[in-house]
Amino acid sequence: MPKTLSGSAAHVPGQLRAQSLSALAAEALERMIINGELQAGDRINESTLAQMFGISRGPIREACRSLEKSNLVRVVANRGAFVREMSIAQAAEIYDVRAHLFGLAGRLAASRATPREIENLEAMVGEMGRARDIDAYYPLNVAFHGRMVDLSGNSRLAELYKSLSKELHLYRRRGLVQGESISTSNREHERMIEALRQRDADRLEREMIRHIAAGKTRLLQGAEQGQGATTNVRTRKRKEKE
Repeated sequence: MPKTLSGSAAHVPGQLRAQSLSALAAEALERMIINGELQAGDRINESTLAQMFGISRGPIREACRSLEKSNLVRVVANRGAFVREMSIAQAAEIYDVRAHLFGLAGRLAASRATPREIENLEAMVGEMGRARDIDAYYPLNVAFHGRMVDLSGNSRLAELYKSLSKELHLYRRRGLVQGESISTSNREHERMIEALRQRDADRLEREMIRHIAAGKTRLLQGAEQGQGATTNVRTRKRKEKE
């Protein structure tokens, strides 16, 4: 459960305090979406969250407007705010763009990352290897990807990549639940680190593009399995009526 936010901005006066609270609320809501506490299509209950965070409803409302600009939330007049839903086709398009941004980040990082930074990435991969479930693994995975992109030294690239990645939280998390997806994903991380350690920009770019492409494949496979399960249920119900 997110911690109380009111104390975090208690020393900040007036309008600035309200802005600080809305920013903190936006960060907390984003974490809840990343961690799966809020799912696509869920209504964001301002009253419940205000009580949970120990603040008024105003900053929650402002936080939702902010997250709407990031395409994480959809605000509907007279109905409230909802965690954004996205079609498989829309998600697949974003995966394609994200893959090549990630690859470019790897190419740039190959010549920039310091030995200490590479060691830190290895430690992150080790921590992901010890994660027992998706709730432990996924936030670490998000942080690892963000760090890899930051090492490119290109702030605009990092901004674009992270913005697109936020839109895909639902599908990224769901894809990692399937079968051995977590262990497979982390082995891909290990191959990235190996290429980075060798300063092999070509290989690192390929590994990072393949990693995102694998996520897209899991997305499409999961969608097919879901459609198949839905079809089987409908067929069974139709036969029961006959």
